[in-house]
Amino acid sequence: MIKVERTGEGDPLEFEVTVRGASGETHHHVTMARETCERLTMGVHTPERCIETAFRFLLDREPQESILRRFDITVISRYFPEFERELPRYLSRS
Repeated sequence: MIKVERTGEGDPLEFEVTVRGASGETHHHVTMARETCERLTMGVHTPERCIETAFRFLLDREPQESILRRFDITVISRYFPEFERELPRYLSRS
């Protein structure tokens, strides 16, 4: 289960994300610039949906305990270069 709660309305937007899985619960603080959200979702999806989908992408590649506790969404591409290319497919599935 992935729960996304927006905690900041500025730019960047801020989110608290809780991930509950078989191994317990982890908490993450994630930021995302409004411009980045627009680019990643083509203006079709909410920022919360974008963050949730990004976590689904991450969880397909690593255990929840390996996900950074604080990060900006653009950092994902440093670890997984395919992130921005794969995200539209994840958004269409969710």
